[in-house]
Amino acid sequence: MRPLLFALCLTSAVLLAACSSTPDSRIAKRQSAFDQYPSAVQQKIRAGEVDIGFTPEMVLLALGEPTRQFNHQSATGTAEIWIYHDNGPRFSFGIGVGGSIGRHSSAGVGLSTSSGEYDPEEKMRVEFRDGKVTAVEYVKR
Repeated sequence: MRPLLFALCLTSAVLLAACSSTPDSRIAKRQSAFDQYPSAVQQKIRAGEVDIGFTPEMVLLALGEPTRQFNHQSATGTAEIWIYHDNGPRFSFGIGVGGSIGRHSSAGVGLSTSSGEYDPEEKMRVEFRDGKVTAVEYVKR
């Protein structure tokens, strides 16, 4: 029974770690900067939303670190693009049973879960020009 209890505790810890980066946890780390923003901006950040005119720090508070960053050069100038993927937990579950018969009988049970970046999909792009958000694109599904 102890191995099963250990497996369940370990699974719970992994799942909690996968969900640990939230707007609230990011705000707590940068509380003094957050407190200086107008209340309308604070509300959007708490909701995990970004808007035109946001600074990179505001976007980091709302969405966290981007999955990917690159620069886009066009006739109107250079823009910095931040890509966000849908990296929410994806779960798989497996159970294994084994045993042997002989002088010393034994049996085993295994439990496995997985979460993370299995086949991440782009969910949004945030474009910056001159240090401010100039466009936000959401991928429709």
